[in-house]
Amino acid sequence: MPHVAKVVNTVLEARLQIEIAKYSHIGNREENQDRAEILIGDHSILAMVLDGMGGHSAGAEAAVTAIATVSDKFRNSKQPLPFAERFLTRSLANAHDALVTLGHSQDLDAKPRATCAICLVQKGIAYWSHLGDSRVYHLRDGVVLERTRDHTHIELLLREGLIVESEIARHPMRSFVEHCLGGDPTKPPVTASGPHKLQENDVLLLCSDGFWGGMSDEAIADAFADTEESFDVEEIVEKVVDAAVASNSPSSDNTTVAVIVWRGSD
Repeated sequence: MPHVAKVVNTVLEARLQIEIAKYSHIGNREENQDRAEILIGDHSILAMVLDGMGGHSAGAEAAVTAIATVSDKFRNSKQPLPFAERFLTRSLANAHDALVTLGHSQDLDAKPRATCAICLVQKGIAYWSHLGDSRVYHLRDGVVLERTRDHTHIELLLREGLIVESEIARHPMRSFVEHCLGGDPTKPPVTASGPHKLQENDVLLLCSDGFWGGMSDEAIADAFADTEESFDVEEIVEKVVDAAVASNSPSSDNTTVAVIVWRGSD
């Protein structure tokens, strides 16, 4: 099977007006350990991208378990969520505990772990959090307004001006992350960012490192620059994911994106 992909697109006519899509490509790997989910509640939307790590198949199990844990908490929470940042931090803490329990009897290198990006939207406001090098991008009019900063050593090198953005994808320490879900029982330092006020046609893009490693921030923003009525979010998401995979071939990683296009609220 050349790739595993799932694409979803929907528009809510009442309360929330959005378009969503998600797409995951196996790349040049034997197994796809990335997972993505977008949940739509009565008043809130939750998007997640998990990049699994660990021994054979442990990464996929980690991603599935983390998504299930956060999804259950979202579905069982009153919406709109009164404390959005607290929801994100507690949900990821719960997911971390679930992965630690899952791998309690395994050697450290084989324990199920995952990097993650998660974004909650309600009342025209976005909140997000991440661990590791999975990212959240906030795009507007072809520009990256904000993006998360990776929990990696090379991110520190970038901030100190010792390397430039274009060097990250090929850096020898590219795959070393400082924080993730699972592994060490000690909870990782999860923080939430927000509130971020959304404007009509803003794009929230969550991705695994396999995606941004093959697409510059400028190319990502440019791909979503025109979000007028003719904009086909499914088509664009699939196109940019395939482009990232092609850019990184023949050693492309699993490559996954989840997108929310904010159209406004009633």
